[in-house]
Amino acid sequence: MKKTIIWIAALVVGAVLGMLGLGWLNDVMDFVATVYTRLFQLLAVPTIVLAVITTFATFGSKGSGRIFGRTLIYTLLTTFAAAAVGALLYVVVAPSSLPEESTIAIEAPSGAVGEASYLDHILSIIPNNIVKPFLEGNVLSLLLLAFAIGIGLSKLPESENKSVVVKGLLGLQELLFLLIRGLIWTLPLGIVAFSAQLSAQVSAGVVADSIGKYVLVVLGGNVIQFFVVLPLFLMARGLNPIHVLGKMMPAVLMALFTKSSAATLPVTMESAENRLGVRKDIARFVLPICTTINMNGCAAFILVTSLFVMQNGGTPLTLGTILLWLLISVVSAVGNAGVPMGCFFLTLSLMSGIGAPVAILGIILPIYTIIDMVETAENVWSDSCVCAMTDHDLQ
Repeated sequence: MKKTIIWIAALVVGAVLGMLGLGWLNDVMDFVATVYTRLFQLLAVPTIVLAVITTFATFGSKGSGRIFGRTLIYTLLTTFAAAAVGALLYVVVAPSSLPEESTIAIEAPSGAVGEASYLDHILSIIPNNIVKPFLEGNVLSLLLLAFAIGIGLSKLPESENKSVVVKGLLGLQELLFLLIRGLIWTLPLGIVAFSAQLSAQVSAGVVADSIGKYVLVVLGGNVIQFFVVLPLFLMARGLNPIHVLGKMMPAVLMALFTKSSAATLPVTMESAENRLGVRKDIARFVLPICTTINMNGCAAFILVTSLFVMQNGGTPLTLGTILLWLLISVVSAVGNAGVPMGCFFLTLSLMSGIGAPVAILGIILPIYTIIDMVETAENVWSDSCVCAMTDHDLQ
């Protein structure tokens, strides 16, 4: 709560400073915003790559059993569904772009996704040099490499060499998270700068209309996934969604208020075992894994927010672009485990990696507090559904 108040205060202070119209002050704010953008770009690549590698290396090794297979299949299906709902809503609602002058000073995305043919897209994600994707910030190539390395590590036989590699990667990730926490600690200063940038250039009415539609897409997608898509998954497996939700309600409500799937895990497991009647071996295997990799709300947030930011950066949102980023959002969400500030920071990292106008995320940050509550509740509800379906299939 304290952090949220500080963020909102920083947003207000920045907006006031931007409206003063002082040239030297705007230059200072532009400088500070550029510094934060460069720092996020610095951390973007290792954040994405290490998160995906360590997730698959850690949990992929458990993939020999039928339980993990079912868990992974249902996780991917529900996560793809959540991202697809977000993409469909984005096309239907069509949030308007901010005025052109608000993003003209920000570097546009390099190599915009929509400019090439589908064949070029496919070729561009297949790396022929392991260093090149890192230097160019080619997000999809990096995710492909991270996925391959993570799965490869999970399939290696247990040995001292494998243990050293995995522990080394986990150690690097811990070091990276330390740097990220330090950056986040100073983030209110960045919010002031981003907010001042935007308020100096953008009329409040247009921002309200544009951001309002964006929030409608994000929250609307979460609501549809929660009350329509996930119940359809349960019904397809012969389960009563009202019964399952009623039994898992303590966990869903706790997730809503704690905004943490990990903190809610004990309640989720207790509800699944003692209220829903899921076998203990299933619940205690499936739910910890789902807490780590089953991120329905995160996938939708990454996709919708990325499309919104890229649209404001001048990237044409073609069908190919949307499908490409749907894939990126799903893989990124699955590999999102343990990243401080979760989906917001990962989305910011992805956008920084392609040079999109991340200043727009400054005005989304305070709103994200509410979005995070809904997303976490949806994630725990999805975890519960995956657990119930897996238990049903293996009975």
